[in-house]
Amino acid sequence: MHGTDDEGVEAVRIPADVERPDRVLGPLTARQTAQMAAVALLLYGLWWLLRPYLAPLAFLAMTIPVAGVVTALVMGRREGIGLDRYLLAGLAFARTPKRQVHAPEGIPPLPEFVPRRFRSAAGPAPCPIGMPAEGIDETGVVDLGSKGRAVLASCSTVNFALRTGAEQNALTSGFGRWLNSLTGPVQILLTTRRVELAPMAGALRESAPALPHSALEAAARAHADYLDQLAATRDLTARRHLVIAREPQAAPGGRVGRRVHEMQRALAGAEIDVAALDADRVVEEFADACNPDLSHYREETLPC
Repeated sequence: MHGTDDEGVEAVRIPADVERPDRVLGPLTARQTAQMAAVALLLYGLWWLLRPYLAPLAFLAMTIPVAGVVTALVMGRREGIGLDRYLLAGLAFARTPKRQVHAPEGIPPLPEFVPRRFRSAAGPAPCPIGMPAEGIDETGVVDLGSKGRAVLASCSTVNFALRTGAEQNALTSGFGRWLNSLTGPVQILLTTRRVELAPMAGALRESAPALPHSALEAAARAHADYLDQLAATRDLTARRHLVIAREPQAAPGGRVGRRVHEMQRALAGAEIDVAALDADRVVEEFADACNPDLSHYREETLPC
């Protein structure tokens, strides 16, 4: 790295896969070793039962394709996930109902007076979604039942690209100190949502006649027209950044609340402002998650 903007930058080599599990037998992890051993024992037991009736070469010809498929599933990976877990996730997705709603009281059936053809066109009834939260107290702490408690906080952003090398190094060090100080699981949630300009344009037109000068009124109406044109020609989005900290059920009751204060102090070194969400904001986040605008909604999670 060269140039005056890079002064003070420290080059650090980071492994490509920092979460790679340990190898216990050659290239095999403990999970892969157990899977291969289980399949080998199963094939050996099958051979022990069939050896009086089947020639060794015939049994070998039958088991080689099976062993190849099992080896591919155990050793293969797709998008950073083992093929066995990827296949199980695909089967779970296929069995999960695609229409789920938040209805803890249950979903009533359609009234009897609804014609049969309308019932067929409606398709299968939606299923209640299993919410991980059992309640939210007045301070915004989410009760996760047996999984503990969680608290949500919003975070500001930092313009990293326009900083000098020394400033970037300081910001990175501050963020690294926060990561090293974590005492429990943390999730960083990034959501992208559509920005609605119609309410702002309507408010401008409504308040324009009350302005003290006709030129100001004309400028307000022109700006409202510009907002309408912008909304019609551009797909405007905004990003929100949330941090969710969780503590196990056995932790003290106030511990999860203190996690936000710890984040505020730790991330201040990275010039990131952290603010805990109150109960109303947490309810809004859950409502948006249950009923998102799918055409303009994108979610990313970064576990820490």
